[in-house]
Amino acid sequence: MSKPTDKLENIAEKIRADFMAKDAAREKVIPLCRETIRHCSRAIRAMHRQEFDAGKDMLCSAQKLVSEARLILDDCKRMPYPRFFLDAQKEYAEGSITLALITQQKLPTPDELGVEYAAWLNGLGEAAGEMRRYIVDGLRNEDYSRSEELLQAMNDIYDVLVTMDFPDAITNNLRHNTDMVRGVLERTRSDLTLAKQQKSLENKLDILNRKENK
Repeated sequence: MSKPTDKLENIAEKIRADFMAKDAAREKVIPLCRETIRHCSRAIRAMHRQEFDAGKDMLCSAQKLVSEARLILDDCKRMPYPRFFLDAQKEYAEGSITLALITQQKLPTPDELGVEYAAWLNGLGEAAGEMRRYIVDGLRNEDYSRSEELLQAMNDIYDVLVTMDFPDAITNNLRHNTDMVRGVLERTRSDLTLAKQQKSLENKLDILNRKENK
């Protein structure tokens, strides 16, 4: 007479094979994701140095890596995307969006980049932080040429993110990123207003000094 557990080992062996395939895929994807994040970080640093071609080349390298990682994961049936892969997608989206905003190009869509929607939205939020850095760097050099434009882009980003009122399990904790964007937006607006007031005062004092010296 057969026992209820007669086929238990067969079931377990099938599960082991599935887990081994997923673990092997994970081990292949981890270094690809790490390298993707490194390329994206270097790309953003290059953009802030006005080295846009170098930044674009690094993002192209990142795109190849994240695409390779996705193919490996997609070959494993029923395997959800791990957090480290979504983080790599987010970094790639952040770099691509930052480049578009700084160089006044059309924003790349999630589908064009081949990233998940939540990763794209979180990358969008972090790109707003890079806009603050770009604006502040300009203010230090007394360059106000694009400050209002980039501040408006930050405001537009916040206006979109604040409407994504869905559970964190769906958005990958986008609410935290949205709060960050609100904070950097308020600080950047304050910094820009103060800098312009300071510049206006300096101009008035300069005019006054010229009149007195005549």
